[in-house]
Amino acid sequence: MHTQYEIYRRKRVLMASLMIFVLIPATMAFGVVVLDQNMYMLISLLVVIYTLIPFFMVFEARKPKAREIVLIAMMAALTTVLHIFFHVTVPIQAGTAMVIISGIALGPEAGFLVGALARLVCNFYIGQGPWTPWQMFCWGLLGFLAGLAFNKIDPEDLRKYRQLAADKLSSGARKLPGPLMRVNSRSFRVVMGPVLCILLALVAAYICWLIWPGSGEDSGFIGWRLYLFGAGGLLAGVLLQRKRLPADGLTMALFTFFVTFIIYGGIMNVCAMVNASVMPGGDPISLSTLRLLYLTGVPYDAVHAATAAIFIFLFGDLIVRKLERVKIKYGIYR
Repeated sequence: MHTQYEIYRRKRVLMASLMIFVLIPATMAFGVVVLDQNMYMLISLLVVIYTLIPFFMVFEARKPKAREIVLIAMMAALTTVLHIFFHVTVPIQAGTAMVIISGIALGPEAGFLVGALARLVCNFYIGQGPWTPWQMFCWGLLGFLAGLAFNKIDPEDLRKYRQLAADKLSSGARKLPGPLMRVNSRSFRVVMGPVLCILLALVAAYICWLIWPGSGEDSGFIGWRLYLFGAGGLLAGVLLQRKRLPADGLTMALFTFFVTFIIYGGIMNVCAMVNASVMPGGDPISLSTLRLLYLTGVPYDAVHAATAAIFIFLFGDLIVRKLERVKIKYGIYR
């Protein structure tokens, strides 16, 4: 028998999934096909509105607390500040890592909201354009997927853990018990299945290239095959895992690298093709243009994914622990 918490949680995840995978892409497609490219801020505003709907369903059947909203706003602001700081200093994708950390610590709906809002604010300083809704969608999607992959805890176990942690805090203890979603750190065993699925998919891509090498810009192995076969391996790994991932440094880093390279890179390459097609002298939308973009985008996407994974490997575990402590101390998401 499902608890009321589980029923509400499933409704929220279903609503968020419909918004993210159906309504937001449809709105972006409408903006590209029907509206002028200069209407990108309207599309960005609609993406934010869609994002707020499943997030506020968290407060269904109970009154929201200001501290819960403040925590989301704080993570969005921190993500924005870190991304801009590293953008102008050291080329490390801390913003992407922080979005994934937000999804891990706060859940899928909050992860998407943090990603979408932070990207919108970042672009006020870095540069707004037709790419803004695409970047908002990609960052939000990374936070949502991280929340689905990591933030799966039985509510009864969570209640017991928070009670134990609250007792420790009241007694003056500085160290909390290990969160339920964390296993012995640096364990590769838990993520072996998904990682092997992705690696096997890339091997299949290489064999496919040997049999059907293609021609022209499609004659090399590096390119669209990494994204397409990688996405298939990622999906197979998710189906194979069927459990929440442990939030240790190695697992979060591997997850960050693969989803950033495959999901973020794969979608933003499509964005580049669509935006270029409306520019004077730009190449039209076609499979050949997309294959060329995937080929040239591999180095950037690999560096983007690697630097985000390094950041989350070094600091992700610490930040997740701090957020867990804040949630327990102030009674957030009970």
